[in-house]
Amino acid sequence: MSSTEISIILPAMLAGLLVLSTHVPLGREVLARGIIFIDLAIAQIAGLGVIIAFAAGIHEGWEVQLAAVCAALTGAVALYWAERLWPDVQEAVIGVVFVVASSASLLLIANHPQGSEHLKDILIGQILWVEYVDLIPIAVLYAAVLLLRSYVISKGSRLTFYLVFAVTITASVQLVGVYLVFASLILPALATIRLTKARLLIAYIIGAAGYLFGLLLAAWVDLPAGPVIIMVMATLTLLALILTRSEKLQISNH
Repeated sequence: MSSTEISIILPAMLAGLLVLSTHVPLGREVLARGIIFIDLAIAQIAGLGVIIAFAAGIHEGWEVQLAAVCAALTGAVALYWAERLWPDVQEAVIGVVFVVASSASLLLIANHPQGSEHLKDILIGQILWVEYVDLIPIAVLYAAVLLLRSYVISKGSRLTFYLVFAVTITASVQLVGVYLVFASLILPALATIRLTKARLLIAYIIGAAGYLFGLLLAAWVDLPAGPVIIMVMATLTLLALILTRSEKLQISNH
């Protein structure tokens, strides 16, 4: 591997580790609350905010960040009230919100010459283009989220969780894209769902291995990094589920 490839992979790997630092514990909470697809919906809404800014002629800067955050917070509040009004069909409502946000995004960029490329960037991300300076504000935000995590989960209201979740997801979408955000939240948590010991640590290891081997494989085969990382992480998750099921069966047989 050349020094140029290493200089690209290192900040991308650091970005992945930063995303995992908050998404692994939040993913466990999402699974426990039974709102698995809320992250995908809010991530897509944040992406819609970015596309709204893009359609208005704003391509970068704090205005884009503001549009994404406002959209995500609005979506989080809407989903919170939807949960209170229609708790029996919550997952269906979340799915509808995702589809509507996706459709609105497609309509907004339908006639833009660079629209499809911009949408692709939001969905699969541009993790290989991340620079160290881009990670500083993300690291500060994630540190605050981790410090507040215990309070938000144990003492904070459900709305507080939704709002903190929305802000975190928005930052992550800007960094790695909608699909990789969902994978980072759900796959490590799903891989360790049957474990009772060192569950959080193993989830971090699986997530980090997914990013590391995914980035290396993407560089080797010259394919988009985001989808490759997801495929590697999904494979590791499947292996973990198979292994933990085997151990569970052995324990029950004894």
